[in-house]
Amino acid sequence: MGNVESDDAGLWSRSLRGEGEAFRVLYGRHRDRVFRQAYRLSGDRHDAEDIMATAFLELWRCRAKVRIVEGSVLPWLLVTTTNTARNSGRTAHRYRRLLDSLPRTTTESDIAGQDVYSIAQDVLDQDLARALGTLNAEDVHLVSLIVFEEYTIAAAAAVLNLTPGAAKTRMHRARQRMKKALQGTYPARVSTTPVLEGEQS
Repeated sequence: MGNVESDDAGLWSRSLRGEGEAFRVLYGRHRDRVFRQAYRLSGDRHDAEDIMATAFLELWRCRAKVRIVEGSVLPWLLVTTTNTARNSGRTAHRYRRLLDSLPRTTTESDIAGQDVYSIAQDVLDQDLARALGTLNAEDVHLVSLIVFEEYTIAAAAAVLNLTPGAAKTRMHRARQRMKKALQGTYPARVSTTPVLEGEQS
Protein backbone atom coordinates (compact mmCIF):
# COMPACT_ATOMS: atom_id res chain seq x y z
CA MET A 1 0.00 0.00 0.00
CA GLY A 2 3.06 2.28 -0.16
CA ASN A 3 3.54 4.72 2.69
CA VAL A 4 1.29 3.95 5.66
CA GLU A 5 0.30 6.90 7.82
CA SER A 6 2.02 6.96 11.21
CA ASP A 7 -1.22 7.98 12.95
CA ASP A 8 -4.82 6.98 12.33
CA ALA A 9 -6.28 10.30 11.22
CA GLY A 10 -5.32 9.91 7.56
CA LEU A 11 -6.36 6.28 7.43
CA TRP A 12 -9.69 7.09 9.08
CA SER A 13 -10.37 9.92 6.62
CA ARG A 14 -9.66 7.57 3.73
CA SER A 15 -11.87 4.89 5.29
CA LEU A 16 -14.72 7.39 5.46
CA ARG A 17 -14.24 8.04 1.75
CA GLY A 18 -14.82 4.33 1.11
CA GLU A 19 -11.25 3.00 0.91
CA GLY A 20 -11.53 -0.52 2.31
CA GLU A 21 -7.76 -1.00 2.35
CA ALA A 22 -7.34 1.93 4.76
CA PHE A 23 -9.89 0.38 7.14
CA ARG A 24 -8.09 -2.97 6.83
CA VAL A 25 -4.84 -1.30 7.92
CA LEU A 26 -6.60 0.22 10.94
CA TYR A 27 -7.99 -3.19 11.84
CA GLY A 28 -4.56 -4.82 11.56
CA ARG A 29 -2.98 -2.04 13.60
CA HIS A 30 -5.37 -2.29 16.57
CA ARG A 31 -6.94 -5.77 16.60
CA ASP A 32 -4.43 -7.30 19.04
CA ARG A 33 -4.92 -4.60 21.66
CA VAL A 34 -8.69 -4.69 21.23
CA PHE A 35 -8.61 -8.48 21.63
CA ARG A 36 -6.50 -8.22 24.79
CA GLN A 37 -8.96 -5.72 26.24
CA ALA A 38 -11.90 -7.98 25.38
CA TYR A 39 -10.12 -10.99 26.89
CA ARG A 40 -9.25 -9.14 30.10
CA LEU A 41 -12.90 -8.27 30.55
CA SER A 42 -14.45 -11.58 29.51
CA GLY A 43 -11.83 -14.11 30.66
CA ASP A 44 -12.76 -16.29 27.67
CA ARG A 45 -10.98 -16.41 24.30
CA HIS A 46 -14.06 -17.24 22.21
CA ASP A 47 -16.09 -14.46 23.84
CA ALA A 48 -13.16 -12.08 23.32
CA GLU A 49 -13.11 -12.81 19.59
CA ASP A 50 -16.84 -12.05 19.33
CA ILE A 51 -16.44 -8.86 21.37
CA MET A 52 -13.52 -7.73 19.21
CA ALA A 53 -15.51 -8.29 16.01
CA THR A 54 -18.46 -6.36 17.43
CA ALA A 55 -16.20 -3.44 18.44
CA PHE A 56 -14.88 -3.06 14.90
CA LEU A 57 -18.39 -3.33 13.48
CA GLU A 58 -19.44 -0.56 15.87
CA LEU A 59 -16.45 1.51 14.73
CA TRP A 60 -17.90 1.53 11.23
CA ARG A 61 -21.57 1.67 12.20
CA CYS A 62 -20.99 4.71 14.46
CA ARG A 63 -18.39 6.30 12.18
CA ALA A 64 -20.06 9.72 12.33
CA LYS A 65 -19.51 9.79 16.12
CA VAL A 66 -15.95 8.40 16.27
CA ARG A 67 -13.39 10.68 17.95
CA ILE A 68 -9.69 10.60 17.14
CA VAL A 69 -7.67 11.07 20.37
CA GLU A 70 -3.94 11.82 20.16
CA GLY A 71 -4.02 10.77 16.51
CA SER A 72 -5.59 7.37 17.18
CA VAL A 73 -8.99 5.64 17.01
CA LEU A 74 -7.78 3.11 19.61
CA PRO A 75 -9.17 4.93 22.69
CA TRP A 76 -12.62 5.02 21.07
CA LEU A 77 -12.30 1.33 20.19
CA LEU A 78 -11.26 0.42 23.75
CA VAL A 79 -14.23 2.25 25.27
CA THR A 80 -16.56 0.52 22.79
CA THR A 81 -14.92 -2.85 23.55
CA THR A 82 -15.54 -2.31 27.27
CA ASN A 83 -19.21 -1.47 26.70
CA THR A 84 -19.63 -4.49 24.40
CA ALA A 85 -17.93 -6.79 26.91
CA ARG A 86 -20.16 -5.62 29.76
CA ASN A 87 -23.29 -6.26 27.70
CA SER A 88 -21.93 -9.63 26.57
CA GLY A 89 -21.03 -10.50 30.16
CA ARG A 90 -24.60 -10.02 31.35
CA THR A 91 -25.87 -12.36 28.64
CA ALA A 92 -23.13 -14.92 29.31
CA HIS A 93 -23.88 -14.84 33.06
CA ARG A 94 -27.52 -15.77 32.44
CA TYR A 95 -26.43 -18.53 30.05
CA ARG A 96 -23.88 -19.95 32.52
CA ARG A 97 -26.46 -19.90 35.30
CA LEU A 98 -28.71 -22.03 33.12
CA LEU A 99 -25.89 -24.47 32.31
CA ASP A 100 -24.87 -24.72 35.98
CA SER A 101 -28.41 -25.75 36.86
CA LEU A 102 -28.11 -28.80 34.60
CA PRO A 103 -26.58 -32.08 35.85
CA ARG A 104 -23.02 -32.59 34.58
CA THR A 105 -20.23 -35.04 35.32
CA THR A 106 -16.54 -34.38 34.73
CA THR A 107 -14.60 -37.37 33.47
CA GLU A 108 -10.88 -37.95 33.90
CA SER A 109 -10.44 -37.61 30.14
CA ASP A 110 -11.90 -34.10 30.29
CA ILE A 111 -9.21 -33.04 32.75
CA ALA A 112 -6.39 -35.01 31.13
CA GLY A 113 -7.02 -33.31 27.81
CA GLN A 114 -6.42 -29.84 29.27
CA ASP A 115 -3.05 -28.15 29.65
CA VAL A 116 -2.36 -27.35 33.33
CA TYR A 117 -0.77 -23.97 32.52
CA SER A 118 -3.77 -22.99 30.37
CA ILE A 119 -6.17 -23.90 33.18
CA ALA A 120 -4.21 -21.79 35.69
CA GLN A 121 -3.99 -18.85 33.28
CA ASP A 122 -7.72 -19.04 32.56
CA VAL A 123 -8.47 -18.94 36.30
CA LEU A 124 -6.26 -15.85 36.74
CA ASP A 125 -7.88 -14.15 33.74
CA GLN A 126 -11.35 -14.88 35.07
CA ASP A 127 -10.40 -13.48 38.49
CA LEU A 128 -9.18 -10.27 36.85
CA ALA A 129 -12.39 -10.09 34.79
CA ARG A 130 -14.43 -10.49 38.01
CA ALA A 131 -12.40 -7.74 39.72
CA LEU A 132 -13.05 -5.43 36.77
CA GLY A 133 -16.70 -6.42 37.05
CA THR A 134 -16.88 -4.76 40.48
CA LEU A 135 -16.38 -1.36 38.82
CA ASN A 136 -18.92 0.79 37.05
CA ALA A 137 -18.56 1.34 33.30
CA GLU A 138 -16.70 4.65 33.50
CA ASP A 139 -14.17 3.28 35.98
CA VAL A 140 -13.56 0.21 33.80
CA HIS A 141 -12.80 2.59 30.94
CA LEU A 142 -10.33 4.50 33.13
CA VAL A 143 -8.54 1.38 34.39
CA SER A 144 -8.35 -0.05 30.88
CA LEU A 145 -6.94 3.09 29.31
CA ILE A 146 -4.51 3.99 32.10
CA VAL A 147 -3.35 0.68 33.56
CA PHE A 148 -3.57 -1.72 30.64
CA GLU A 149 -3.07 0.58 27.66
CA GLU A 150 -0.73 3.05 29.44
CA TYR A 151 -2.47 6.24 28.40
CA THR A 152 -1.85 9.27 30.62
CA ILE A 153 -4.58 10.40 32.99
CA ALA A 154 -4.98 13.55 30.87
CA ALA A 155 -5.51 11.53 27.67
CA ALA A 156 -7.97 9.13 29.36
CA ALA A 157 -9.85 12.06 30.83
CA ALA A 158 -10.17 13.63 27.37
CA VAL A 159 -11.62 10.40 25.95
CA LEU A 160 -14.19 10.15 28.74
CA ASN A 161 -15.05 13.87 28.98
CA LEU A 162 -13.67 14.18 32.53
CA THR A 163 -11.34 16.72 34.08
CA PRO A 164 -7.87 15.31 34.85
CA GLY A 165 -8.54 15.86 38.57
CA ALA A 166 -11.80 13.92 38.47
CA ALA A 167 -10.13 11.14 36.48
CA LYS A 168 -7.31 10.89 39.03
CA THR A 169 -9.77 10.64 41.94
CA ARG A 170 -11.90 8.02 40.17
CA MET A 171 -8.77 6.06 39.23
CA HIS A 172 -7.57 5.96 42.83
CA ARG A 173 -10.95 4.65 44.05
CA ALA A 174 -11.14 2.11 41.23
CA ARG A 175 -7.67 0.76 42.05
CA GLN A 176 -8.62 0.38 45.71
CA ARG A 177 -11.81 -1.48 44.81
CA MET A 178 -9.98 -3.84 42.44
CA LYS A 179 -7.24 -4.51 44.98
CA LYS A 180 -9.87 -5.43 47.55
CA ALA A 181 -11.59 -7.77 45.08
CA LEU A 182 -8.32 -9.44 44.09
CA GLN A 183 -7.12 -9.76 47.69
CA GLY A 184 -10.37 -11.52 48.48
CA THR A 185 -9.42 -14.05 45.81
CA TYR A 186 -5.76 -14.37 46.86
CA PRO A 187 -5.61 -13.59 50.59
CA ALA A 188 -2.15 -12.43 51.74
CA ARG A 189 -0.30 -14.88 49.48
CA VAL A 190 -0.15 -12.82 46.29
CA SER A 191 0.59 -9.13 45.87
CA THR A 192 -1.93 -7.55 43.52
CA THR A 193 -0.12 -4.20 43.30
CA PRO A 194 1.87 -4.91 40.07
CA VAL A 195 -1.34 -5.69 38.20
CA LEU A 196 -2.72 -2.28 39.01
CA GLU A 197 0.42 -0.17 38.53
CA GLY A 198 0.78 2.15 35.58
CA GLU A 199 -1.08 5.26 36.71
CA GLN A 200 0.49 8.15 34.83
CA SER A 201 -0.04 11.86 35.18
